[in-house]
Amino acid sequence: MSSLAGIASSPKERPSSRGCDLHRGAAATAPRIPLPTDRWSLDMNTTPELFFPAAPVPSLAIRGTHARFPVNRIFCVGRNYAEHAKEMGVEVDREAPFYFLKHAGAIVHSGATVAYPPGTDNYHYEMEFVVAIGAPAFRISVERAMDAVLGYASGLDMTRRDLQLAARAKQRPWDLGKDFEDSAVVTDIVPKDAFGAVGPQRISLSVDGAVKQDARLSDLVWSVEELVSHLSHYYHLAPGDLIYTGTPAGVGPVVAGDHITGTIDGLPSVTLSIAPAEAA
Repeated sequence: MSSLAGIASSPKERPSSRGCDLHRGAAATAPRIPLPTDRWSLDMNTTPELFFPAAPVPSLAIRGTHARFPVNRIFCVGRNYAEHAKEMGVEVDREAPFYFLKHAGAIVHSGATVAYPPGTDNYHYEMEFVVAIGAPAFRISVERAMDAVLGYASGLDMTRRDLQLAARAKQRPWDLGKDFEDSAVVTDIVPKDAFGAVGPQRISLSVDGAVKQDARLSDLVWSVEELVSHLSHYYHLAPGDLIYTGTPAGVGPVVAGDHITGTIDGLPSVTLSIAPAEAA
């Protein structure tokens, strides 16, 4: 069966100011994607009038189809490349992966220009291989984990590094450093059958043409199958979930005027331009 089977056409899209395509989650004509249990279902015919308009739902193009991928949750894997863990002064946890999350509103499409974010003086890039979930998965085995994968994308986990490190030093969550507007940059999704097996593909990033990160997907500490299986033992994974699988060594700062280009063999390049911070 094709990995795109069961994906329905979405309603009319509306471009956002940040370059990410959106549709209104409360639209009565929106297709229902099957989820693991009815507790997440929304009956569009009985929903009461909202006090204010619902936030738009970001969606991504899927190569080879007119259907779109509405983004649900964004799971991010920490320290999944040994050399990156080393440069951050920590050890890789080989007992189990660990995660942080970003909200769906952090999504911005590749090619956008974003303002230097507030509250930081150390704004970093992190190039990532992104997994798109296309089927429900709960307590799934490693051997069956790929059944839940729709495809892959190139992504950037933009980070307020000073805030992340300050939180880490106090053993606090990383939310201020990781989960903020425009911090999850992503390309179109390439179906897994078109991409092929995950292995020696090169993953790299450059800033204004200078290469900063350069590794192979085979360097991942935890494989795609292992990550999907592990997460599914703590969450009901659902269509629309994204998994940012971690970044290689070479992370570093960017400033206003910089242009980032990230590449993964077999996937679209992800690009981002940095504009000056918004005025107070």
